[in-house]
Amino acid sequence: MKVLKGKPIFKGFAIGKIYIYKKQDLSVKREHIEDAEAEFQRFETARQKAIADLQDLMDKAEAEVGEAGVDVLEVHQMMLDDGDYIDSVKNIIDSELVNAEFAVATTADNFYEMFNSMDDDYMKGRALDIRDISDRLLKVLKGYEESGIVSDEPVIVVADDLGPSETVQMDREKVLSFVTRHGSSNSHTAILARTMNIPALIEIDFDDSMDGCLGIVDGQTGEFIIEPDKETEEKYQKLIKDEIESREMLKELKDKETVTKSGRKLKLYANIGGIKDLASVLQNDAEGIGLFRSEFLYLAGDHYPTEEEQFQAYKTVAQNMAGKKVIIRTLDIGADKQIDYFELEHEDNPAMGFRAIRICLDRPEVFKTQLRAILRAAMFGNIAIMYPMITSLNEIKRIKAIVEEVKAELKEQGVPFKEDIEQGIMVETPAAAVISDILAPEVDFFSIGTNDLTQYTLAIDRQNAKLDEFYDAHHEAVLRLIKLVVDNSHKAGIWTGICGELGADLSLTETFIKMGVDELSVSPSFILPIRKIVRNMD
Repeated sequence: MKVLKGKPIFKGFAIGKIYIYKKQDLSVKREHIEDAEAEFQRFETARQKAIADLQDLMDKAEAEVGEAGVDVLEVHQMMLDDGDYIDSVKNIIDSELVNAEFAVATTADNFYEMFNSMDDDYMKGRALDIRDISDRLLKVLKGYEESGIVSDEPVIVVADDLGPSETVQMDREKVLSFVTRHGSSNSHTAILARTMNIPALIEIDFDDSMDGCLGIVDGQTGEFIIEPDKETEEKYQKLIKDEIESREMLKELKDKETVTKSGRKLKLYANIGGIKDLASVLQNDAEGIGLFRSEFLYLAGDHYPTEEEQFQAYKTVAQNMAGKKVIIRTLDIGADKQIDYFELEHEDNPAMGFRAIRICLDRPEVFKTQLRAILRAAMFGNIAIMYPMITSLNEIKRIKAIVEEVKAELKEQGVPFKEDIEQGIMVETPAAAVISDILAPEVDFFSIGTNDLTQYTLAIDRQNAKLDEFYDAHHEAVLRLIKLVVDNSHKAGIWTGICGELGADLSLTETFIKMGVDELSVSPSFILPIRKIVRNMD
């Protein structure tokens, strides 16, 4: 038995096989081959598998988000059958006697440059598709699996680090826990762990020999136990059993109001990343969805999600929530959430850079596509829109002007949409908090993003693990800003919620109630524990 000590970022326990997650390296080396025909046949086999994999994805997409979700995948299938593309790969293999990987990568570069240099926007879009199908072929040629997890059973995923785009594409039913060598307690992997209600550790110095071994994750002590003895395994089996029983007892609070003994009511909503989280939302009896992280629709794919893809996703969530509030945060990428096809320039300080609403205002065509989808989906439920990273009144006015343009376009096209949709902003910068009295009359609600508000107030990069000891979400400056925002919102007659991770801090629940916070939006697993605290308050 070996015990490694790390830092817990979400409590709980897990027992299972250790799976060392390897990042998919798509770099290509030029290699000389002797048999060009055999190498081309190897390419052909990979091409047919890629087409079959796409068909499986299309079937899954159609089941989850409807026919609109398969459009881009169909285009990719067609491109894999494109004669010019295939001929180019064959010619490079035959004339240069090189490996299929090099021929695919070279063809991808050549075709990308050709399409990207054209003036037509449609053809430029095909340039990105060329990259996508080529990457898919390279993954097949290198033997990579689509999900990144090759296992028939749930596993403890162990990695150097995990980015948002990697975690969001994993099959969640196969993940018992996250364990990483690097990372931060405030990273998006940590947020996902809390959403999935699974334990997670960082700062674990593992080695590849542990792959396939039995492991235990202790999300309370931060211990990662490899090949436990029988006594230790039985101890943790009991702890897991007790944890399950405790959660079962909390279920008695389902269908109960979130209200103090004195009658003070709190809206208790859930944070989600997509349709897959809905089951947990309903199971934990959330009263609504206070934060739909729409960027996960962008992170999960290899292309800009179309209006129809987004519409189907938003519509599905709204319908499943059956009239309960669903607040969709518009695209919030940048900083630690990077997406290749956005082709964002490198920044020395991305947390303070080109991100969130700044990208949307700079790329109105992307923003308008999302707004059209949200406005249309609002016909099928109680949807509201929330804009991230607001710092000024001018930004709100620019957003409102774009929303009115979108409404006018939909009206002219005869497309049904909700005219009087609620619009709110995230208060996650000190600037927005300080001028919240000026911003409040312009919106329908505030939602405080405490993760970034803490980061910017304390001048601490929350992705930097070295600064974790200085990251104090309970800092008086942060709490004072929250109180200021709540007071200013109430003076203007609007409500304020908290959707950052601080909302799930059970030690602050009473503090927030006393401050006058109207709503908390948290990971689904925190709904019932918070309800218990509120109902026991005077």
